[in-house]
Amino acid sequence: MVAALLTYERIRTTDVKAKEVRRLAERAITWARRLGTVLTKKAEKRTDEEKARVVHAMRMALRAIRDREAVLKLFEEIGPRFLTRHGGYTRIVKLGPRPGDAAPMALLELIPDEGAAEKPEPKQEKGKAAPKKEPAEKGKAKEEARRPKKAAPKAAAPKAAAPRAAAPKARVKKESAARTAKPSGATVRRAPRGRKGGGE
Repeated sequence: MVAALLTYERIRTTDVKAKEVRRLAERAITWARRLGTVLTKKAEKRTDEEKARVVHAMRMALRAIRDREAVLKLFEEIGPRFLTRHGGYTRIVKLGPRPGDAAPMALLELIPDEGAAEKPEPKQEKGKAAPKKEPAEKGKAKEEARRPKKAAPKAAAPKAAAPRAAAPKARVKKESAARTAKPSGATVRRAPRGRKGGGE
């Protein structure tokens, strides 16, 4: 489950399991975060000592996470994201009871990147004015003028529609009467009472 959390960054599970997975996931993220700026360097530019630190941290994270791809994602994407954060990398959102056994459910997710949440607005170039917005009434009038006029719909005969609606009900009644009626000359056989199998 820790590997699933690091891979998908959000899992839905019971409240008790979420608390236990959070404990293991935060410990693994701390191993990645402790490397600091070493994570931001490319693998070719790291010194031998830095490479040894990365290998040691990966092995320690592999104790809790049994998936190599999840560990690689942890050290390449998730670790650098939390360099400035000291703990509290995950959050648990309670979802209420699960239908069936009423187990309390929770959503366990990684905290999103603070920089990604704030998206800069597009800047306008100098000398160009912002496009003017038309009032809603003028815009509607222009749309109506552009549309081709449609011919008036033909009036449907109300008498033709009524027999169609009544026909399925009559058909259902006839079919149910045919099922319940006994065929003439046929005898109805009953199952013997008592034990099944008939032999003693």
